[in-house]
Amino acid sequence: MPVVLEVAHPLVAQRLGALRDRSTTNASFRTALEQLSVLLVYEATRTLPTETVTVRTPLADAPTLRPARPPMLVPVLRAGLGMLGGALQLLADSPVGFVGLKRDEETLQPDSYVTAIPDDLDGIDVLVLDPMLATGGSLVYTLDLLRKANAGRMTVVCALAAPEGLARLDRHGYHDVTVVTASVDSHLNEVGYIVPGLGDAGDRQFGAY
Repeated sequence: MPVVLEVAHPLVAQRLGALRDRSTTNASFRTALEQLSVLLVYEATRTLPTETVTVRTPLADAPTLRPARPPMLVPVLRAGLGMLGGALQLLADSPVGFVGLKRDEETLQPDSYVTAIPDDLDGIDVLVLDPMLATGGSLVYTLDLLRKANAGRMTVVCALAAPEGLARLDRHGYHDVTVVTASVDSHLNEVGYIVPGLGDAGDRQFGAY
């Protein structure tokens, strides 16, 4: 199974509660998702490789640390766009790639409409941003692309995960992937939505169309 880090923190729980609440407006949902993303990315980057640099304070030189090579951020469109701003608050120097996928509601399989990933990532670590790890189809598709492009360590950052999605990552051999999430929920319903979940993360942000 992939390594799962379920972040237990009062501020994470508060933002997740806002996302779950069906009365939360689109605007408030976007704000809560961005704030939650900051907290989850903070946890996801604890083990980033670092390098020591020296800065000049008003009094003297002081050593400090910075990421040796900022990871690439890859939001899965369209819902993952809502996590990108929060991630960039902490990783402003990170390159950004995009994978656009739409789920076929009959087959529950991902349908790709855009990919903006370099052919060779040269071993750079990657944070994949997707609010929902539900069936796992979109994430397996994305991780396959990244693996073929020579990505380094891959970490999935999501608001919610379902056991079925985690099991799918396991079946596809992604045992070395870390999943950082606010909650592993109970199960998927008959149409592939996470229960209790929060509904469709894309629709909750941008409206249904």
